[in-house]
Amino acid sequence: MFSLSENCYVKTMAKIELNNISKTYVSEFRRRKKKAVKSVSLTIDPADSFGIIGVNGAGKSTIIKMIMGFITPDSGRIRISGKPPSDPDSRCSIGYLPENPYFYDNLTPGELLMFSCRASGLDRKTAEHRIDLLLDQVGLRVEKDRKLRTFSKGMTQRAGICFALVHDPEIVILDEPMSGLDPLGRHMVIGLIQDLKKRGKTVLFCSHILNDVERICDRVGVMDRGSLKRIYTRKEILENDGPEASLEDLFLTTINRKGE
Repeated sequence: MFSLSENCYVKTMAKIELNNISKTYVSEFRRRKKKAVKSVSLTIDPADSFGIIGVNGAGKSTIIKMIMGFITPDSGRIRISGKPPSDPDSRCSIGYLPENPYFYDNLTPGELLMFSCRASGLDRKTAEHRIDLLLDQVGLRVEKDRKLRTFSKGMTQRAGICFALVHDPEIVILDEPMSGLDPLGRHMVIGLIQDLKKRGKTVLFCSHILNDVERICDRVGVMDRGSLKRIYTRKEILENDGPEASLEDLFLTTINRKGE
């Protein structure tokens, strides 16, 4: 096991807690208020794999941005491993992939990941091992010295996943990790997330691809119009043998929009 920088910690209780959080945006046009997140409470326990699903604008990405500390809730409380997002130490144990990752495109994947490793306090030998291991897992090892500007969207997405995981975080937060991936890329990423679960990592991710969520998650939260409508366990999804035979049907029933 390697260590992070002096101010970081590797082994934590790896827990995410949201207590009655809300967020309202004010549009620049007509100054109208929109409640993006409404009184959401949620606990993601250590080694839990939790997926958030919902239509566009349901509040999924807003929740992730508040957990990461990019925006602050209007009310409520967030704790990551017992610390608020405003505490820099709370991010030491997190690996994060945004919905639309962007990197300096004059770098190669090897250079990008080495930057992430060094910023996390890893020594060069450990960093090189982690970089080669992850690039192998996502099928980018042969592209290690190729400029990112030549990458397709799917290849950039895979590099972004490596960037989020290269320091071996205890909590992994992925916003639409399958975006832009072809079937082979999706298969690789699913295998990577399943490996994280086996290793006891805490995983939170959003996706529009319900089949992937169903395959990966221990629990699934359904968001609609800013509210967390319901949480389904994997057992509830897999053992459901009624007319609602899939996660998609459960989702549509939960948000009461089957006719839309």
